[in-house]
Amino acid sequence: MTNRYVQPLRIAVAWGFLFFQLYLGVEFYRFVLYLRSGGANSLVSRPAGIEGFLPISGLLGIRGWLLDGSINPVHPAAVVILLSAVGVSLFLKRAFCSWICPVGTLSELLWKSGFRLFRRNFQPPGWLDLILRGLKYLLLAFFLWSILWAMAPEAVRDFIWSDYHKLADVRLLDFFLHLGGVPLAVIILLVLASLPLRNPFCRFLCPYGALVGVIGMLSPLKVTREGERCVSCGVCTQVCPAYLPVMAKERVRSAECIGCWRCISYCRAEGALAMKLPGRKLAVGGVLFALLVVLLFWGGSVAGRLTGHWQSAVTPAEYGRLLGGK
Repeated sequence: MTNRYVQPLRIAVAWGFLFFQLYLGVEFYRFVLYLRSGGANSLVSRPAGIEGFLPISGLLGIRGWLLDGSINPVHPAAVVILLSAVGVSLFLKRAFCSWICPVGTLSELLWKSGFRLFRRNFQPPGWLDLILRGLKYLLLAFFLWSILWAMAPEAVRDFIWSDYHKLADVRLLDFFLHLGGVPLAVIILLVLASLPLRNPFCRFLCPYGALVGVIGMLSPLKVTREGERCVSCGVCTQVCPAYLPVMAKERVRSAECIGCWRCISYCRAEGALAMKLPGRKLAVGGVLFALLVVLLFWGGSVAGRLTGHWQSAVTPAEYGRLLGGK
């Protein structure tokens, strides 16, 4: 059975997550409008899922959890969502980036548009590509060192319970609502760079992607090539958004593999490429892979709700007080 169906399926899942995250953003915006209107607008419940955009809060929450044995109630969903993304990556490679992440979805839309515009996508020289790819791992190392090692336990606790951290979600909203100057210029530059280049932010700068990529190396599922069936056409390597030499590998172990299935979907030799478990005998089909991605990620939020680690303990009244003091 051909695997061409996996790409429409993946794109549908990715855009489904994107639209859901846009919905969360609109609901959170309405929640903040209510607070800033002094109650003149209708009250909208704060969507806890908005904390998926607070990975630093998630990392701080994990450090606090290790220190105190419990997830802090300020932004608990940030911890749950970060751990859910890690869980997806632990079992399904870096699939979070290509099936769930909204930045990855928009970046893919841009480089595909660039391909139609320029009739090709461009790749930096090998030496430059290697240096640029290293930047996201340096950023990841900085955040991990700063939060998990250098930050004193009391400083972690004080920051988690600080008014600044309680309003981290509102501050992020205000950042995007009032973009200007250097941040706006950087975003425009990244958007323009995403037309000729494939996923430049994800590939070169995203520490979140670096984290799930490193975790994904432990995944038992990997793209596996059967040499006796391969016709060495090179299509798998050509369509790989991470520019991995798939045709030259027996199993793709790289942290750069985003589990997008493009190489498998476009393979011209039936059975030459598959997503397989160790031992190369058991393969996972595209539908099952998609279900696992959705269930593992969604299951994390369900677990968070069931264990009481989802809704923030910061009440609308507390939000209102903090916003009034800004």
